[in-house]
Amino acid sequence: MEQIGIPFPKQPRRTALFEVEDWYQHFLAEKIGKEYQPIKRSNFGQYNMAINYLTTVFEEAQAVNRVAAYNIDHMAQIEVSGNDSLNLLERVLPASLENMKAGQCKYTLLVSEKGTVLDDLIIMRQEETKFILVINAGHDITDKEKGLTADADYIYSFKLDNEDVKIRDISDELVKIDIQGKLSYRVIKELYGQHVLRNRNKPNKNMPFFSFNEFEYKSEKFIISRTGYTNRWGWELYVPVSLAEDEFKRIVVKVWENGGLLVGLGGRDENRISAGTFGLPLYGHEYDDEHTPTNAPLFDAAVDMHKDDFVGKKALAKDIESGNDKGMVLFITEGIVEGRGIYKNNKRIGTVTSSINSPNVSQDKREFIGSERRNVNGPDGRAAIGLGWVRPNPFEVDEDGNDVLQKNDKPVRIPLEFYREDEQRNPKGKPILGYISGDGVNPATAPKPLKHIENL
Repeated sequence: MEQIGIPFPKQPRRTALFEVEDWYQHFLAEKIGKEYQPIKRSNFGQYNMAINYLTTVFEEAQAVNRVAAYNIDHMAQIEVSGNDSLNLLERVLPASLENMKAGQCKYTLLVSEKGTVLDDLIIMRQEETKFILVINAGHDITDKEKGLTADADYIYSFKLDNEDVKIRDISDELVKIDIQGKLSYRVIKELYGQHVLRNRNKPNKNMPFFSFNEFEYKSEKFIISRTGYTNRWGWELYVPVSLAEDEFKRIVVKVWENGGLLVGLGGRDENRISAGTFGLPLYGHEYDDEHTPTNAPLFDAAVDMHKDDFVGKKALAKDIESGNDKGMVLFITEGIVEGRGIYKNNKRIGTVTSSINSPNVSQDKREFIGSERRNVNGPDGRAAIGLGWVRPNPFEVDEDGNDVLQKNDKPVRIPLEFYREDEQRNPKGKPILGYISGDGVNPATAPKPLKHIENL
């Protein structure tokens, strides 16, 4: 079988926007009156990615409250087409795809035979026999010596000999630029026209959540999806590579004019964790090849256990039947707790998988920690947020099996301690204080009607 995934790169790759990001750094220096400095970068998914620009991670994380732009060109797009494309994808992926219409998106997972997560992805149905899979950075690499298999090669390995399916990586044709926040509707309308934001089947209405449109601009084909990359109102734009640099400039200038910023890796991760009751799991942190996704907040959205079969279903069913009482939780802490154990009443209940400082935690939520740190409490204070796997599920469960997140119209808050640990997982030193937040950090606005923002 011909390999679809690329070989492991000898050095970190550059996105199609690498050079024009430096143009933005000069633009930003002039606008905020700071001296130009090279962009701080880090290897992420074998890409040389910006951590932040001349603005701080905190400033960039706050930008999504108005409008923010993100260079997401490190994510890959895989086209799956042919008369049997649906059969193959249905057989491999845990989501039910048969009833998807052209223009619809769906969130799902790529699962191993043992039920662990290989990747999470968005699938878009372009035509009856044509799909685009949007996958995470680095999952376009196949390298046997390093034990890496690209998502495309993994899926293609389940193709039957007589099936008509073609899979190709189209990442070099498209550049993904995300625009998020309550002013994102206004930004896109001013750049491309309100028609690109309309329901493709009902043009007098706005496009629904988890849908996408295709439109022409400057004689090139664009895709715009509404899948909530940060769990806030917003869109994901797929720009033809020939226009990418010029469109990136137009986008970030328009975002700046509306009080927003270009956001690097640091602010992006904060934005994904800080929205919604449970935040958004990050592949490589909450999702990996060691954990099954059962009891994760998005499990029911990503996995249809009523399907006859899919790769990993037997393992997931066994995990569920075993009464595996684990849960993925969002917590607020007085400081970074990366790598620490999670304790409740001095008893270990889990492990931290993500932790990052956040400027988006309200004063009320910071003060509830009970921290003695002066930089946590008060109007200008800051706290950290994070995600982790815990066992058993710390929430009470109602008669329908749902977590009880509120009592007497108040969010449930469960105090925790976060300890460093020795090699035997024994706690050591002084704990960092925090709690599980039954209402998360900030509300998720992504699924809410666009009428709330279309005239801002």
